[in-house]
Amino acid sequence: MEEKDIIGKVSATEKNPSTIDDFYFWTDKGRILSPFDVVKVEHISPDKTPSITYGVIEEIYHITDAPSHFTSYISSDFGDTKAEIGYMNRLGMNYVKARVVCNTEDIYSPVLDGKQVRLCNEDDILTALGLKKVDNPLVCGYLQMYKGEETKLIKVELNSHFLLGPDGAHINVSGISGLAAKTSYSMFLLNAIQHKFKTTDDENTKESVAFVFFNVKGRDLLAIDESYLVSEDLTKKDKKKIEDDFAIYDMLGLSKEPFNNVKYYYPYSKNANTANVQSAANPEDVKRQKANKKAFAYKFTFEDSQDKLDLLLANEDDSTGTLESCVNYVINGNEPFNNIEQWSTFNTALDECTKTVANGGKAKDIQVASWRKFKRCVGKATKDDVFARNLNTDEIDLSKEIQNNLVPNQVMVIDIAQLDENTQGFVFGGVAQAIYDLKKNAERNNIPKTIILFVDELNKYASTELPKSSPILRRLLDITERGRSLGIILFGVEQFRSAIFPRVTGNCATSAYGRTNAIEVSKPDYKFIPKVYQNMMTRLSPGEYIISNPALRSTVNIKFPRPTYRQFPKG
Repeated sequence: MEEKDIIGKVSATEKNPSTIDDFYFWTDKGRILSPFDVVKVEHISPDKTPSITYGVIEEIYHITDAPSHFTSYISSDFGDTKAEIGYMNRLGMNYVKARVVCNTEDIYSPVLDGKQVRLCNEDDILTALGLKKVDNPLVCGYLQMYKGEETKLIKVELNSHFLLGPDGAHINVSGISGLAAKTSYSMFLLNAIQHKFKTTDDENTKESVAFVFFNVKGRDLLAIDESYLVSEDLTKKDKKKIEDDFAIYDMLGLSKEPFNNVKYYYPYSKNANTANVQSAANPEDVKRQKANKKAFAYKFTFEDSQDKLDLLLANEDDSTGTLESCVNYVINGNEPFNNIEQWSTFNTALDECTKTVANGGKAKDIQVASWRKFKRCVGKATKDDVFARNLNTDEIDLSKEIQNNLVPNQVMVIDIAQLDENTQGFVFGGVAQAIYDLKKNAERNNIPKTIILFVDELNKYASTELPKSSPILRRLLDITERGRSLGIILFGVEQFRSAIFPRVTGNCATSAYGRTNAIEVSKPDYKFIPKVYQNMMTRLSPGEYIISNPALRSTVNIKFPRPTYRQFPKG
């Protein structure tokens, strides 16, 4: 060990003793240290050979020999702020609280007073955090450890089995809008997963992965198979950032290619001026994608969708079960819903049920008030162009597309950004159910072992404010609670983790925390995170996340480069 690595000594006092969980050490007040930095201390061992205890810095304090702030005020010439030197030069130092994360000999008795504290090399840091010789490695970013001349950039690899199963599953990514880069980090990680598990049709699907993404904001994910270098309005500054990002990809050993094998699915529209789709995408881009067999319009026919009508009721409180009764009445084909094949006919029949018996109303088994509520919930949505009469060329039913054509290494991007909220829920719920059915009732040979479902704005589908009877929430709970055994993995993204149904976040083995606000970190969801790390969450920069994973011995503050696919101007 080099002398220059020594930064202080352990200090065990009556007020702040060393424990099996943490220790304190003093250091020079000019030494720059940060929370999440790793340090090491020589410790005892049964065979007299020193073991090494590693600690992660949590708190950093500065003290002087002044017994009170009043003393400090007096010593500065009785409050002269311009006085460089007061009547007395105070002795000062920094002392640090470090949390014990491991010992090389599994000895967890308290470290002893006076032991030298040292900086770590890369091998030490990987050992301390449980990142050394990781099985099934998956790159999830990099650490920037220490400041100044001692700065180290260290690749972080997680065991993919703790994210994609079988040892753990699902990830939840949170952070405030705009600054937290939730989508960017998710896409960085998903791109790394695709390139890690890339397969061809003739390869064994034992470790294969397929992806289903929902595009919920503008054009965010509508060109993920095109290079970052063709992004719109690139300035000289942007190009420099791209060069810096690509250098990081090289350091991490990752491919700089965007996503491969991508297909885009847009909601159908009758408007030919927009390439017959409801989307914020450039119509010329859509036409080009369609010409290359990469884009399709999706529709929902009554025949294929009537059993999913409950998905349009996800935001409605149905404690009495009346709306569910209406759904069952329709599905069973009771009069006037017998022999119905089109949405227009369905809406006509629905109108009849909202009339009183005296006015020719039907479906007497259910109250007229219930039918009127049912119509209010589903009637408007089913008049959207996406609820159509039949399927034409280049038009598909999403459930059948997943059941028949989702293959290893494929990425399905489903655009729902311009649909109303109820229809978005219908699309999401139908897709989630189709994935669940595909994995549960596998009937073809080339089904991917793992299917990743990426959902932005998870609060729309798994909010604590949703009725517990919500059919979409039930599907999400099926995925998070039983999806690991089936190979269905949820990548859920939202602004505020505390607003998500606890059984959803509770089943996510990995959590990623981006920048958020002080009110959010005061919620119970964050109580297990040390206070200093909570405070750091309020000032994280874009490109930074705090990660918690079962395979890690401590939460880590990782950085990541921007995704390599085409970007669009914001706003």
